[in-house]
Amino acid sequence: MPARLTALLLSHKRPPLALGLIVAAVLIAAETAVLFPLRAGSEVGARSVVYLCGVLVVSSVWGVWLGVVTSVASTAAFNYFHVAPFEAFSFNPRQDLQTAAMFIGAGLFTSFVTNLARSRAAEASERRREADLAADMAHRMLRADDVRSTLGPVSQLLAEAFELRSAAVELDAVAGDERWVAFPLRDSATQVGTLLVPANAPERTLERLRHRVVPSLVSLLCAAREREEITDSLKASREEATRLMEASTLLMEEQAALRRVAILVARGSSPPAVFSTVTSELCQLLGPYSTGLVRYEPDGTGTLLAGRHEPGMAEMPAGTCVRLEGNCLSGMIKRTGRPARTTYDNAEGPTAAILRGLGIRSGFGVPVVVEGRLWGAAVVSSTRSTSIPAEVEARLADFTELVATAVANADSRAQLTASRARIVAATDEARRRLERDLHDGAQQQLVSLGLQLGTVEAAIPPGLDTVREELAAVATGLTCVLEDLREISRGIHPAMLARGGLGPALRTLARRSTVPVDLVVDIDRRLPERVEVTAYYVVSEALTNAAKHARATVVHVDAEAEDAVLRLSIKDDGVGGAGTGRGSGLIGLQDRVETLGGRMDIVSPTGNGTALLVTIPIDGT
Repeated sequence: MPARLTALLLSHKRPPLALGLIVAAVLIAAETAVLFPLRAGSEVGARSVVYLCGVLVVSSVWGVWLGVVTSVASTAAFNYFHVAPFEAFSFNPRQDLQTAAMFIGAGLFTSFVTNLARSRAAEASERRREADLAADMAHRMLRADDVRSTLGPVSQLLAEAFELRSAAVELDAVAGDERWVAFPLRDSATQVGTLLVPANAPERTLERLRHRVVPSLVSLLCAAREREEITDSLKASREEATRLMEASTLLMEEQAALRRVAILVARGSSPPAVFSTVTSELCQLLGPYSTGLVRYEPDGTGTLLAGRHEPGMAEMPAGTCVRLEGNCLSGMIKRTGRPARTTYDNAEGPTAAILRGLGIRSGFGVPVVVEGRLWGAAVVSSTRSTSIPAEVEARLADFTELVATAVANADSRAQLTASRARIVAATDEARRRLERDLHDGAQQQLVSLGLQLGTVEAAIPPGLDTVREELAAVATGLTCVLEDLREISRGIHPAMLARGGLGPALRTLARRSTVPVDLVVDIDRRLPERVEVTAYYVVSEALTNAAKHARATVVHVDAEAEDAVLRLSIKDDGVGGAGTGRGSGLIGLQDRVETLGGRMDIVSPTGNGTALLVTIPIDGT
C-alpha cells in the first residue's frame, strides 16, 4: 500500500479532477466524523490539524487549486461541526482565517514539494529509460557484424522510447524538411550519420534527443564502425592467414616432391625411374589431372616415357608412339619450342582424336630442354573443359628442370661409361698387341739366338774350354732374359686367361704370389672376355699390393659366378689403410669395374687389413 501511494503521488499523470473532488469530500467527511469523539478532550487548534491530512493528500495528488478548494471546504466543515456553537456558522475572522491560511499554506507547500519530487521522479524515469535505450542500442549495434543491418531495429527502439510516430538513423548526411527534423551525428568534424525524427514531436522531446541521445548515438556509431572495421580486418587477416597456410602447405608439399625427385637425380638413378617418379609426384601434387612425359624421336614422332592418369580413366601405356601432327600439345611444343595450351574438343590430328577418346578435353605442356636441345615435353591434361590453373604451369616448369637435369646426367654418365669402356678396350688391345709383339718378335729372336749359340758351342774344337764356358754363360743369360720376357708378357696379357679361363688364371696367380694365397674358385663356365680380364687384373693388383705395401702373411681370395654377377672377395691381414686416393692403383681398378657396370667396395681400417668386395654383372647390364 505505501508503495502504491508513493507511485500515485510521484506519477507525472494526475488522476481525473472529478475523482479528486470525490476523494476530497470523502476525506473531509471522514475527518469530521473522526473529530466528534474528541470534542470534549482537545483544544480547537489541535482538532483542526486532522483536516490538514486531507488537504495534504489532495494537494499532493491533484495540485494546488484542488488543494485550496479542499482547504476552504475543510475550514468550513471544521467551523460548522467542531467550533462552538456547534452545527452553526460562527465566523471568527482571526481564528477562521488563521485556520484557512494554515490549510492553504500547507497545501501549497505540499503541492510544491510533490511537484518537485514528481519532476525529479520523471527525470529519473526518463534517465533510466534513456539508459535502457542506450544499453539496447549498444547491445544491437556492437554485436552485429554489419552496422547497417541494425539501423532499423535501433530506429524502432528510439521511436518506442520517446513515443514518436517513427524515427530513422541513417549513415549518410541527410537534410531535414517539413516532415522531418534532422540531427547530424558528428564525430569532431566528421559526420558519421543522421538521426531523423518527425517534425511535430514535442519541443521537450527534441531537446532530450539533441542533448541526451545524439551524443551517445554518435559514440555508438563510431564504436560500431570501428568494431566493423576491426572485424573485417580480422576476417581478412584470417582469410589471408588461411590462404598463406594453404599456400605454405602446398609449397612444402611441392618442395618435398621436388626434393624426392632431386634425390633420385643426385643418386644417379636411371632416367626411367626418374620419369616415373616425376609423373607420380606431379599427379599427387597437382590434383585431379593426368600427367605425361614425351621424348622426341629423330623420326619426327614422340614416345610416351611415363604417365599417370585420373582415376577411372583409360590409360595410354608407357612406350606408346605419339604422332605429332595436328593440334596435340607435344606437336605444338615441338614446332614452337615454347609452352602451349589447347582444348581437344575440336582439335585436329590423330593424337588429338586418341586423347578425345580417352576423355581428355584440355591440356597444358612445357618443353624439356637438355643442354640447349629440345629433348621432349611434359604435359598436364584434364577431363574437364575448364582451363588448368596458372600455378600448375609454374610447378610443371620446376619439375621439367629436374627432368632435364636427370637426362643430362644420364647422358653424361653414358658418355663417361662409353669413354671408360673405350679406354679399357684400347688398353687391353694395346696389352694384347704388346704381348703378341713380344711373343712373335723379341721372344722368337732370343730363342733363335739361343739355338745359334748352342750350335756355335757344339762346333768349338777341343782345347778351347774357356771359350766354351763363356758361350755357355751367354746362353744361360739369354735363357734368363727369355724367361723374364715371358714373365713380363704373361703380366701384360696372360695367355693362360685366354686358353683356360678365369679359374686357371687365378690359380696361376696364386702360385706365383710371394704371399701365401687361400684361393676358393666357384666358376663352372667361361665368362665374357672383358669380365674375366677385369677380374684377373683386380686379383693381380690386390696380390701385388699385399706383397709390396700391406706386409700381409696371407691373402684370402674367393671368386663366385652366379647367374647374373661375378663376385670377388679379396682379404689380407696386412697393415690396412688402403684407398683410391693419393695416386693409388686401386682407382684404375675401380674405373675398370665401374666401366662394366660393376661396383668395388674397399674396406681397409688401419691395422686391420684390407678387403676388396667386387661385383661385376656377367651380362654387362
